[in-house]
Amino acid sequence: MTFVLEKEGRVAARQRRNREALVTAGYRIISEKGIDAATMQEIANLADVGAGTIYSYFRSKDELVVTVMERVMHNLALRIQQVTDRFDDPGQVYAYGIRSVIDAATGDLRWKQLLNRSEVIADAMFRCLGPFAIRDLRNASQAGRFSVDNAELTWKLATDAIIGVSLAITSGKLSPNVVPETVVRLLCMAGLTPKQAKELADRPRPPLPKEN
Repeated sequence: MTFVLEKEGRVAARQRRNREALVTAGYRIISEKGIDAATMQEIANLADVGAGTIYSYFRSKDELVVTVMERVMHNLALRIQQVTDRFDDPGQVYAYGIRSVIDAATGDLRWKQLLNRSEVIADAMFRCLGPFAIRDLRNASQAGRFSVDNAELTWKLATDAIIGVSLAITSGKLSPNVVPETVVRLLCMAGLTPKQAKELADRPRPPLPKEN
């Protein structure tokens, strides 16, 4: 029994290592080449995993791409937090965050190539960025800067709006000039007046740390 448990433990550990290697390789290749140009073969080669074995962990390239994008989003949230941890105004924390997400969605090739799958990327945004955004909404409300009764619903509405506007911008249906107004309107959803929201949206934005 002890031998079986140890063997199963080794198998599980190897599976975890292989899966992590594939996600790391996918992250690197997709970041360098974009989603469309990346192939499962080169991801498997970089991860040192058999080309057929990759499908034991991910049923399709799309499934691997979503997992990679979840990591991209989580890393973006951590980079945003590195900047906003220095802010005194909790309202500015949220404002900086949503502007940074819009900038990523409209300027990062990895995001742009998934925007037409709006339901998939919006769901990933809600799950991966949600813990940070919902926390920021609650903190700003507790400080009296926002008036949000349901932070989860507010963030859900924001994610759908961000994806919709970003897709319209990247497909040429809207000008990138609408981004500041979009931030203002999203801040109004948090209970600010248009004047208050514009003042917050217009504040100087320190640059994000570079992505690792």
